[in-house]
Amino acid sequence: MFFGLFKSHPPDTSAVAARVLPAEVPERADALMRRLEWTVIRRLDGLLQGDYRTLMRGTGLDLADLREYQHHDDVRHIDWNVTARQQVPYVRVFTEDREMAAWFLLDLSPSVDFGSGDQHKSQVLRDFVAVLARLISRHGNRVGAVLYGSRGRAAVDAVLPARGGRNQVLRLLQLIQQPAAPSVKPGKKTPPAGATRLSDLLTTATRTVRQRSTVFVVSDFISEPDWEKPLGELARRHDVVAVRLLDPLEQELPDLGLLTMRDAETGEQLLVDTHDTGFRQRFARIAAEREAVLRNSLTRAGVDTLELATDDDLADAVLRFVDLRKRRSGLRAGLPSHLGVRA
Repeated sequence: MFFGLFKSHPPDTSAVAARVLPAEVPERADALMRRLEWTVIRRLDGLLQGDYRTLMRGTGLDLADLREYQHHDDVRHIDWNVTARQQVPYVRVFTEDREMAAWFLLDLSPSVDFGSGDQHKSQVLRDFVAVLARLISRHGNRVGAVLYGSRGRAAVDAVLPARGGRNQVLRLLQLIQQPAAPSVKPGKKTPPAGATRLSDLLTTATRTVRQRSTVFVVSDFISEPDWEKPLGELARRHDVVAVRLLDPLEQELPDLGLLTMRDAETGEQLLVDTHDTGFRQRFARIAAEREAVLRNSLTRAGVDTLELATDDDLADAVLRFVDLRKRRSGLRAGLPSHLGVRA
């Protein structure tokens, strides 16, 4: 298991204290949503220019209407008979295209609560989900979620049924931000949550999400093995996007001298000398090997992949995602596409 947390200084107790006040959660969710609407969504409104439909790919069978072809429409939906008669390209609009559901499968395990800079991966997850859920829901679609590890244990903790509207997004943010339930007496150390089993999250989603939907799996994919098969099964029924969270420090260690590294999920600790050039090189090599294995696994599962780093600009990340969807619309169904952090 990757050591996902560096224990180099005591935690900020004031921040921890603020997190354990349940009464503040709804207000914090609304304040966060207002901030993102002003700083990110408002900016995206001027950049997406009508490309919201690329966020979700409809595949309904019931024909609802015909309309003229617009830029970035899926060419597979062109009605060639009508196009030939009208001498102008027309596309079919299906019932499911008008009201679809997006599901967020959220890995909130301890390894996600890590960041070497101003943001943790958990903050990137929260902001990305908030922005995308709001963009999707305000255009008539529904959003739901399945949460894993949000209560401080390695298990699926909550399922939020898919609904529409801004209040639904606030409910989702409330679930993400709520503190973990205490499992030990005050004054005693909290036991490790245990190794993440991403397969549990994916299997639960397969049973929960019945109607074909757009599914975002948001995780750092630091997990016990055997999640590839349930991810592939999910992708055969739904339009799945793997949103991978990562931090630059997980790829390469700087020279910081002696450090105590602690696995956030198992509690295992190891004293390492980052001044040792050989150790840093071995760390980078192992990280690169894990990176290659993970990317191959996502490709074999047949899912789109968007990588989000803790130093990414959120608006740029959403635009990269939209660009990914545009490029995918020109490919044959079933062929995966990969979009890296710096694309």
